[in-house]
Amino acid sequence: LDLSNCSLHSVPPGLAEATAVIVLDLTENPLTTLPNGSFLGFLHLQSLAVPLALECPGGSDAWQNVTVDRSSRLCQGQRNPCNSSVELAWSCPENSVCAPDGPGLIQCLCDNPFHGYKCLREGTFPMLLFGGILGTATVSLSLLLWSTQRRKAKTP
Repeated sequence: LDLSNCSLHSVPPGLAEATAVIVLDLTENPLTTLPNGSFLGFLHLQSLAVPLALECPGGSDAWQNVTVDRSSRLCQGQRNPCNSSVELAWSCPENSVCAPDGPGLIQCLCDNPFHGYKCLREGTFPMLLFGGILGTATVSLSLLLWSTQRRKAKTP
């Protein structure tokens, strides 16, 4: 994806939808910062060229090779932060595993059969119970409102 020399002052909002991109060129743009999370979900990004004033997203440790020339910085070979020997600032809770989520970014995924907040619930989500209670409450409230508001409806 070649976005070089597009007069971008910030990362375009539509870029978040291009998570399948492998090569991205942002050089020759007046970018001043790359907001945290700009490359969230960019798991396949292997080559990123940014203006010289900017650092590689996730820092130098998130990339295998960082090359600087006169006008740009080339970040190549995205590293898996879950496999690094560097201590992670945010460790995953018990019953979950670390998974990469972009350059220098991680996500914690619950192991089977755990789910919910901090992967503390075991088993599957009780869909039948949830749907039954929600359906019953909706029908009851609808019948109540229909019967109480019926007299206020004007007849022709």
